[in-house]
Amino acid sequence: QVQVVESGGGLVQAGGSLRLSCAASGPTVQYYALGWFRQAPGKEREFVAAINWSGGSTDYADSVKGRFTISRDNIKNTVYLQMNSLKAEDTAVYYCAAAANVIPRDPSSVKNDYWGQGTQVTVSS
Repeated sequence: QVQVVESGGGLVQAGGSLRLSCAASGPTVQYYALGWFRQAPGKEREFVAAINWSGGSTDYADSVKGRFTISRDNIKNTVYLQMNSLKAEDTAVYYCAAAANVIPRDPSSVKNDYWGQGTQVTVSS
């Protein structure tokens, strides 16, 4: 069983930066892939970024590639999402997720118990 808790959301102006954190806990959490999804009002939840257990492999949605960077610290069991050059369309609730092997791009494939509660990111234009 893995639990994840997000933090770091807030209000930022367009063009600014924000860093999200996701603290993961569980007996073998260091071997889990971790990732970020987001859900804007009236829209479906969508994949943002993912990182494998070692940090050696990452995946990004095209909409954030070059602006967002995912990383992890397996000593602290924490994954980070550094968000730069933020745009109004990045406004959403950001969710952290865990998976035993690979974070699927389809959020419906993530186990219900492996979601965090979400953190709000608001980008003002």
